[in-house]
Amino acid sequence: MHKGESRTIVVKYGGNAMTDESLKLQVIKNICLMQQKGCQVVVIHGGGPFIKAALAEANINSEFIDGHRKTSPEAFRYVERELKGNVNSNIVGIINKLGYMAVGLSGKDGKLVTAVKRQHRKVVNGQEEIIDLGQVGDVVRVDTRLLGFLLDQNYIPVLTCIAQDNEGWEYNINADMFAGHVAGALQAEEYIVLTDVDGLLADKDDPQSLLNEVNIAETGKLIDNKTILGGMLPKIESCIIALEKGAKAARILNGTKPEQLIGVMNGQKTGTIIKK
Repeated sequence: MHKGESRTIVVKYGGNAMTDESLKLQVIKNICLMQQKGCQVVVIHGGGPFIKAALAEANINSEFIDGHRKTSPEAFRYVERELKGNVNSNIVGIINKLGYMAVGLSGKDGKLVTAVKRQHRKVVNGQEEIIDLGQVGDVVRVDTRLLGFLLDQNYIPVLTCIAQDNEGWEYNINADMFAGHVAGALQAEEYIVLTDVDGLLADKDDPQSLLNEVNIAETGKLIDNKTILGGMLPKIESCIIALEKGAKAARILNGTKPEQLIGVMNGQKTGTIIKK
């Protein structure tokens, strides 16, 4: 945390809240309001729908394995172009237009995030195999100095999930994992993951079964009994990474209901809070 008693909030932004233009504007407005209310805010985004469309247009096959996009060198060029040239630039432009100051970055800038090639383990027919995902990386180090400087100068850093290793090889990193590591390194007061549901449900088919608060051990049980599965898995994993690396709390919020971000600012029990 920086600058006296400012709360540092890291927002992982993705899903449908990115593809609907009016929704995007509302989400970004509410993220900016957090800064106006005295918080230091970092935005981290993916760009799945945009990458998918660009790869389809270029006729490049790309499959997902356990939430990670298999990325060939050819696919990587399009991934980086969409994330930095399209999505990141667009979010920065909206924040600036709203009267705030955004800075667009990837993990490569200032060696903010250092990665290694991901050794992806998957159990196939009872045997553990290592699957080659191509240019997909895991975060090994986060250097927060550049972010600290920007936050102290009232900038809103907007990060996308590309990073290099020490040899200069470039990697696409799962945006949830990337965000979790950054939130932990910044010791964020709160790490907010925007998704398309209201939070964790005790019964995934019953919207009324929202869990207001869980701890890391309880999330493990929910994974074991298949309450948490599919696309929610990397989100929960990223919350656990954030908490174990130093974030105070993590929260799953519905990005399609931007008013929930205001609820957080007003101390309401919104979404699912995850604590150690």
